[in-house]
Amino acid sequence: MDLRIKEVIKEKGMTITELADKMGINRVNLSNMVNGNPTVETLNKIADAIGCPVTELFEQPKKDALTINCPHCGKSINIKVE
Repeated sequence: MDLRIKEVIKEKGMTITELADKMGINRVNLSNMVNGNPTVETLNKIADAIGCPVTELFEQPKKDALTINCPHCGKSINIKVE
């Protein structure tokens, strides 16, 4: 499942630096968390600081497509449903 943390930060009219300051952490550390594989705890902290539900940080699946992950490489495979 893809994360849309950067989009949500922008939608809320904030920058990574402002969010890091609000969370009381270094901007570089926050950037590494956002670009890496953040923990559930980190996602909850980001959502609280932004003022949104944690579910808003996740990309919602498209209704006309089914996505599965390749068991070998982990890439997403989109299957169009007609």
